[in-house]
Amino acid sequence: INKLVEKIKQTKAPIVVGLDPMLSYVPEHITKKAYAEYGETLKGAAEAIWLYNRELIDHIHDLIPAVKPQIAMYEQFGVEGLITFQKTVDYCHEKDLIVIGDVKRGDIGSTAHLGKVQVGAKKIPAFNEDFATVNPYLGSDGITPFLDVCKEEKKGLFILVKTSNPSSGEFQDQMIGEKHLYEMVGERVAEW
Repeated sequence: INKLVEKIKQTKAPIVVGLDPMLSYVPEHITKKAYAEYGETLKGAAEAIWLYNRELIDHIHDLIPAVKPQIAMYEQFGVEGLITFQKTVDYCHEKDLIVIGDVKRGDIGSTAHLGKVQVGAKKIPAFNEDFATVNPYLGSDGITPFLDVCKEEKKGLFILVKTSNPSSGEFQDQMIGEKHLYEMVGERVAEW
């Protein structure tokens, strides 16, 4: 968090740029180049996203403190999309950007985005984001593994409390006694 705060001060930009790729966002000259090399395949689509991300990052890296790639947008392209996600994370780190992996995890023990995986005698980071978004609605046993790995790896979390999607209020705005559900979640997050 100290690095994020310092980058915000340095850039005077308390913002984060979402890297939520859709092929419809990519200029035609980029998709044509990717398709010429790999065809109209998942690899071609992922290459188009990578070329677009790289150019975007080249133009913004000195203006902003952080980026937030949304993993589901990469996963739509299968394994090739995950490769592009990783290349994007690595390139952002090369450009000294803070990376917030918008992964919305909350499953017990699935901390690969922040932690390391044991491979033989080595522990290796799989995705290596600086922060991850996590969903607290499974309760503390869905969050505790992330808290533990954050302490070990000096990483951070953004924990969903009240989301911005239009229908979020169907559940999150429900009153429980005198408080909204999201307020109760926020209080629990503060305790964690």
